[in-house]
Amino acid sequence: MSRATDRAYAGIRNMILSGELPAGSQLGEEALAERCGVSRTPVRDALRRLEGELLVKRNEAQRSFVAAWSLADVEDAFELRAMLEGHAARRAAERIDDVTLEALRACNNAIGRAVRADPPDVAGFLEGNREFHAVILETAQSRRLASLLGSLIEQPVVWRTAHHYGREALRRSHSEHDELLAAFARRDGAWAQAIMASHIHRAFHAYADAHHGLSAIDGPRSA
Repeated sequence: MSRATDRAYAGIRNMILSGELPAGSQLGEEALAERCGVSRTPVRDALRRLEGELLVKRNEAQRSFVAAWSLADVEDAFELRAMLEGHAARRAAERIDDVTLEALRACNNAIGRAVRADPPDVAGFLEGNREFHAVILETAQSRRLASLLGSLIEQPVVWRTAHHYGREALRRSHSEHDELLAAFARRDGAWAQAIMASHIHRAFHAYADAHHGLSAIDGPRSA
């Protein structure tokens, strides 16, 4: 795949994940090519790749749009995440070393500071949370697992909803990370797997609770 296609893919994906391109937005190749600084062919290739990741959908007229996720779609994705990330946590617990454990603790300390800020630093929370889960996945040492999780971990509708979470929901997430760290410190794979699965399921219910608020903000096109 060409560098131009990679650049278009990264640019469009970031615009979708950030909400700059909201659900239902039509994705015109010419406009995207100009924004990404490439020709239309790399944009076309990037859109096909994003369609495979379920971030873009194509209608019968072959026009591309930012995909909207229903609550059932999101629940299905979280269910898969619970299974796959639970397995990743088990593998990580069995392979983790002291240096990685300290890195995870430092990351979760940063998440804690973001949660305690007034108002909560949601962007800092999201970045810290992404890093925390990425380190666990890397420690699991499974390229196939990483590939399978790649399209599930970052979901634009969930990213936007996190901005409407209350402090208590953020605090619970941080506390669950502390429990994971305790399981990792004891190299207990079964415990780590159970905590991670519970952590993902709780995150879905926090999303579902905020779902109606998201719909009110984004309008009827939103999932």
